Amino acid sequence: MPSLDALLLARIQFGFTISFHIIFPAITIGLASYLAVLEAAWLRTRRQVYLDLYQFWMKVFAVAFGMGVVSGIVMAYQFGTNWSEFSRFAGGITGPLLTYEVLTAFFLEAGFLGVMMFGMQRVGPGLHFLSTVAVAVGTLISATWILASNSWMHTPQGYEILDGRVVPVDWLAVIFNPSFPYRLAHMVTAAFLATALIVGATGAWHLLRGRSDPAVRTMWSMAMWMLLFTAPVQALIGDMHGLNTLQYQPAKLAAMEGHWENKPGEGVPLILFGIPDMEQERTRMAVEIPRLGSLILTRSLDGQFKGLKEFPREDRPNALVVFWTFRVMVGLGLLMIGLGLLAALARWRGRLHTSRPLWRMAVLMGPAGLVAILAGWFTTEIGRQPWIIHGLMRTADAVSPHTGGAVGLTLAVFVVVYFTVFGAGTVYALRIMGKGPSLHEGDSSPEGGPGQPRQPARPLSAATDVETADGRLREGEVD
Repeated sequence: MPSLDALLLARIQFGFTISFHIIFPAITIGLASYLAVLEAAWLRTRRQVYLDLYQFWMKVFAVAFGMGVVSGIVMAYQFGTNWSEFSRFAGGITGPLLTYEVLTAFFLEAGFLGVMMFGMQRVGPGLHFLSTVAVAVGTLISATWILASNSWMHTPQGYEILDGRVVPVDWLAVIFNPSFPYRLAHMVTAAFLATALIVGATGAWHLLRGRSDPAVRTMWSMAMWMLLFTAPVQALIGDMHGLNTLQYQPAKLAAMEGHWENKPGEGVPLILFGIPDMEQERTRMAVEIPRLGSLILTRSLDGQFKGLKEFPREDRPNALVVFWTFRVMVGLGLLMIGLGLLAALARWRGRLHTSRPLWRMAVLMGPAGLVAILAGWFTTEIGRQPWIIHGLMRTADAVSPHTGGAVGLTLAVFVVVYFTVFGAGTVYALRIMGKGPSLHEGDSSPEGGPGQPRQPARPLSAATDVETADGRLREGEVD
């Protein structure tokens, strides 16, 4: 049996690599759909601003897509290296689901990505738009298969256990397991929100620096519209997801709420803040709103649900971590709703493109969507512990028989390589966004070539020149 150190280090390693990986696919999911909208708007209106924004955000998409593919491959290998017992036990289900993702989504993306990135001057507008839509659909299909696999680990259905292995007996039940619809909707909406915040922060950044051309104003306005409508929808999806969690993973829900025990005849309060204490089995320094927890989760002021004390100690997740990661996610979600409403108010007053405090808030909120995704991912995955497959296999039984030293060494290598490679990629993407879209007013065609004003579509050519607020270009500088 592997030591506790090896188990803990393997969990840290997987958590570290997946934290990097989840960021980039979230950006590509949102940006791919945004690019499809931009190209559709350009084809319908022939307004140059939409084409300029398309070519600008294409460069960021290309960088994020490349880093997402690389980080995903590395993460997938860990199922065989660090979690071989899990692969042996559940590979009959998780293996095919990941294979379906490659066959349907990755091949679709790979088949049309080249046309999307480099085919603007080589194929007709209709075929190029089809390529953009295909890539966008591919990212959503990829999310569907990945979330199906992950959701099955939380709410397993459609299986039998034969000879110590999980065998699928109903693939529809496996894929459309009870938590799958909520997780898929929650994750895809989170990707759209994160992208809207990044686009909005980029527009606000350039507005603060005195650049107020049509491209900057358009992406800023589009992002705020997206935020206004999507953030409240995400709150409703999160509420339904919470009710599903209460039904199928009540221990996780109790940890998220910091709820330990019910008092006869009393509703459950909503604990806003506090410090869950696993040893003393209580939430210290709790700031509560009486009965609101019951109202939210049972739709009744007197309704009750299981507290952590009703579960064996060995079956309880780490309440301190889950309690606070959940509040980080919810708190950022409320700020997103607030930013959307403030932008709508500014739009109504005719100040959307003149309100510097609103721009500053949008810049500060730029990374909030990605932070909320990470916080939500930590909540759902740490909240599943001590199970790797809820109710079927414990995490301690899934790890490979490695020594702590071997896992620790690979973890150290991952840390160095990831921060070097993905840090450089992130800095480069930020440089592209800091430069801003190029302006080609009056040029309504995508034609390129020698002597033409179109900038190449190659991502690595995007950050060499920088356009200043007065329209001049300074070679080799970063705005």
